[in-house]
Amino acid sequence: MLNTLSRFSAALGCAALLAASGTASADALAVVPPIGHGPYAVACANLSQDFARVAAGETAQQYWEGFPNGGRQRSISDLLLDPAHTFSVNVQVPNDGELYGRFSGSTFGVVSLICYPTVSTNPRPDYPLPSGASLPHMQVDGEAPLWPDATTRFPVLLFSHGLSGSPISGDYTQAIVEFASHGYVVVAPFHADPRIADIDLGGLTDIAYALLHFNDYIALQTLRPLELRATLDRFLVEPSFRDRIDASKVGAFGASIGGESVLLLGGATLRTTLGPNLKALPADPRIKAAVGYVPYFGQVFLPAFGRDQHGLDGISLPFLAIAGTADTTAPLVETRQGIDRLTGTRELVVLDGVKHGFDVPSTNDIYTWSLTFFDAEIRRIPAARQQLMTMASVAGGGSDRVIVPYNGAP
Repeated sequence: MLNTLSRFSAALGCAALLAASGTASADALAVVPPIGHGPYAVACANLSQDFARVAAGETAQQYWEGFPNGGRQRSISDLLLDPAHTFSVNVQVPNDGELYGRFSGSTFGVVSLICYPTVSTNPRPDYPLPSGASLPHMQVDGEAPLWPDATTRFPVLLFSHGLSGSPISGDYTQAIVEFASHGYVVVAPFHADPRIADIDLGGLTDIAYALLHFNDYIALQTLRPLELRATLDRFLVEPSFRDRIDASKVGAFGASIGGESVLLLGGATLRTTLGPNLKALPADPRIKAAVGYVPYFGQVFLPAFGRDQHGLDGISLPFLAIAGTADTTAPLVETRQGIDRLTGTRELVVLDGVKHGFDVPSTNDIYTWSLTFFDAEIRRIPAARQQLMTMASVAGGGSDRVIVPYNGAP
């Protein structure tokens, strides 16, 4: 793993030198090798659960994702064995009915998964989940994080999962571990979307539901960035992490509606009525860059950021969108309109033939584009910025290509 990363870093350095001397060609640098698993072992903070509390006929995943059972709410908090040592935050919802609907003025708790780089000799066992996945080297009781060295301050990455998912459902845990292996401390809230509205953005029957329950549909979108902001507020002062993170280097990764969530953190204005009205959530200047995988910009008949995505006008948050050409839930036409509205650093990469969801053949493509963009815009590594200026695709895997080129400064 170390050798793979070293070869990649060396290639980036050579690319920068060649470009500076005027001898580099775009053709020579267009296809880059995939970035493999990072050089760090990964550990996670305490998320121990009592799965015996899951009632017959139910699954733990229903609790993780917040699906109610009739009139009874489910939450991961119901399963936690050690809530005193599990990271969570109480979110105060502003008294704004236009944005937050029936949740306006309320308070609710949000639990997060935290994974981070650790020492290669970490003796703590992995924590198995009933899904078959596991959390590597998970802390228990009041254990402190074990860091790979005594001094490094690591950048922070907020992770916003897709609609009705959770950080430990599906492929999200794998993605979180991959980012942490490259030296990011990843903080991933459990958004628990079904507690707000049970909507499938890709189903025609749920379009009718969204129109009939429009206030809840808006609250579903506005509460997510509020949760991300409150989580970051709390995390940056968390005693066990605050001295080992770099608060000046914070980024965000969002999948599907999580991509919309991180753009709302960047100050985008949201469509709040069936008419043309747009309203902004407070921008969070701590977020230095974001990546959206199959990011949700709304549907043609109901765009998230208003007609022709004008709610993104003037947004300067550096943003990379990785979209699928066959995606009908987050259509490419809406994504392209949105990217073209951004005034800051931006790039649009498409995966040919990919629908809405994680595309396994494109795994290395997704991580290589994302990590290179984060290294360029969060860590501000010059070689990574130079790489993006000439990078056209990742070798192997699926078919990936650039639609809107990276426009960052060299």
